[in-house]
Amino acid sequence: MHERFGVKATRSGTNRSSDRGREAGQYAVVIGVLDDKFLMLADGERRKFDRGKKKNTSHVELLSYISPEVQSSLTETGRVTNAKIRHALYTFFEQEALFEKEN
Repeated sequence: MHERFGVKATRSGTNRSSDRGREAGQYAVVIGVLDDKFLMLADGERRKFDRGKKKNTSHVELLSYISPEVQSSLTETGRVTNAKIRHALYTFFEQEALFEKEN
């Protein structure tokens, strides 16, 4: 799996990279905002939606990608499939690779 991940805002459906703890450098999607200090993260593989990881906001890195599929699914049903989470991460990595290739 890739080493970094992130989001634009602390909303559900955004991508984040953990910068502390065992998950340091791992990518995940914000699946919930518990309060202004804690988020719930999932990557669709090791951390599934139904067993998300509670992370302190100061221990994650914001990146500039929000998955519209994940965000709309969470808004409409309150849930998202692990496949959609994995797809959102894959799409993010593809876009990041294209950006790096252009620059």
